[in-house]
Amino acid sequence: MKNNTQQSLTQFIVSLLKPYKSYLAIFAFVALVWAITNTLLPYILKIIIDKAVATAGDRSSFALIQPYIFLYIAVWIGLCLDMRLLDWVKMKLFPNLRQDTMEKMFAYLNQHSHQYFQNNFAGSLINKISDMQGGIIEILTTLDDMYAQLLGLIIAITTLLLIHPVFAFILIAWVISFLLITFLFLKPIEKLSHVFAEARSSVVGKMVDSISNIVNIRLFAKHAYENSYISRAIVDTVQKDRKMQAKIIHMRIYWDISIVALLGFNLWLLGRMYSQNLVTVGDFSFIISLSISILWNLWFIAGQFVAFSEQIGKCKQALSIINAVHDIVDVKDAKPLVVHQGEIQFENVSFHYDKGSRLFKNKTIVLHPGEKVGLVGFSGSGKSTFVNLILRLFAVESGRITIDQQNISEVTQESLRENIALIPQDISLFHRTLMENIRYGRSGASDDEVIAASEKAHCHEFISQLDEGYQSMVGERGIKLSGGQRQRIAIARAILKNAPILILDEATSALDSVTEKYIQDALHHLMQGKTTLVIAHRLSTLSEMDRILVFDKGQIIEDGSHQALIRLKGHYAQMWQMQAGGFLPEYSSEPVEK
Repeated sequence: MKNNTQQSLTQFIVSLLKPYKSYLAIFAFVALVWAITNTLLPYILKIIIDKAVATAGDRSSFALIQPYIFLYIAVWIGLCLDMRLLDWVKMKLFPNLRQDTMEKMFAYLNQHSHQYFQNNFAGSLINKISDMQGGIIEILTTLDDMYAQLLGLIIAITTLLLIHPVFAFILIAWVISFLLITFLFLKPIEKLSHVFAEARSSVVGKMVDSISNIVNIRLFAKHAYENSYISRAIVDTVQKDRKMQAKIIHMRIYWDISIVALLGFNLWLLGRMYSQNLVTVGDFSFIISLSISILWNLWFIAGQFVAFSEQIGKCKQALSIINAVHDIVDVKDAKPLVVHQGEIQFENVSFHYDKGSRLFKNKTIVLHPGEKVGLVGFSGSGKSTFVNLILRLFAVESGRITIDQQNISEVTQESLRENIALIPQDISLFHRTLMENIRYGRSGASDDEVIAASEKAHCHEFISQLDEGYQSMVGERGIKLSGGQRQRIAIARAILKNAPILILDEATSALDSVTEKYIQDALHHLMQGKTTLVIAHRLSTLSEMDRILVFDKGQIIEDGSHQALIRLKGHYAQMWQMQAGGFLPEYSSEPVEK
């Protein structure tokens, strides 16, 4: 089942801002005060100049203009206080918005399907979250500035209409042409920004992918190859950036022409009107001061328009995380899974990957409570898919899978996976302490319970020898530990979880023979009373299983105990004879379809 709800960028921003309406009201108040003072200051200066000129040489001149000087200073103080209020609101609001954005996007990203993460760079996804949390702040800042500028324009034009209407109409005509030029360029700039943001995220993803595989780079002496690979991606990003910057420069040339034209025309007209005694010196000062203030403010906001378009492009591209629908979601009113016995049943299950051949078709099989079931087959035969369907990492195409008669598509995914402990072949640990990694199996476990699980998994010995013991950091994906140590940590985690269903995927493949014996004893104890599925290439480890399922080309072709399958002299018996050194080859000597 898929979640088809999509959000526009506007809807996303509105949902973020809903809890902060009081701060937005203060934003609006600050903008209004700024807009009023932006016209009031040059108007007070006009009055001071007119009175000073009118009373030139008069001893009472200073007394007449002194109140306006104090008023001018008071307005400036008010403007400064207004700006500090704005800083206070930003200090309160912006960190919260960054937190909400990252938490909301990460929570949604975290619910994407297994396949989604297989198809996307991890670094690219995280870069999108980073772009969004920064972009939201830039967008809000620009919108607030635009609102303030709009109020300032309305007040300035209204004032000019009262003093000299001709200059008000000139300003209106100029603003319309200026904004028209800006909006004509904004759409292509936004598109180019979207392309640039996608390329930039891709570069980050490729860099993270490369660094994550630094061991392979060194082992295969591919430093030059990787440098060239990353360089090509960077060059592509630079070219896309240049295209965007060229369009921005093109727009700014039109801005320059329009600004020079307005200032030049206003100065020429004021000069003519002053020579005809149609304007005073104060009018001259007021109109030029106000025009320059509006020009520079619009220049500033137009510059922000460019950044605004870039951020819109980045944020829309980053919003793909939210608008990428979840492939697997809980049904409405999904109930938690309750496992009493651990019976797993496939009922007419069909499944195939998007671009692959069918692996299961109308498959029906029952795994009985407490049964220990081995899964064998060559690579690509369907063993891992069988397990992944039980974990609901992929959704079945038709049919259903039940655990204790409960359809797993109708229970919460969280409760499903809480009841299954998996020890994978490829162990990945968090870059956290050993204590935290083991406790991941059961968050509420005490330190003593963690240590007890570690002792059963035979990892307490090597942990105790570390300088910081259980507080030792394991490195990214557990790189500071050997493969065998990581595997023992994973086993300890599963022991601590103590789920009623246990899945082992080559759980002892990275262990030496001595340690494996101890671990096999621990696993044997762990399996007691649990429905257990064991994937193994070493067939000797499956000889004590209650039952073995033999997979080939996405089908279960044999089903029985080890001895029964050997007597059958079929596919399993052939594999038993083929295994070398106790291990099953990756592929049959005969071609096997994927």
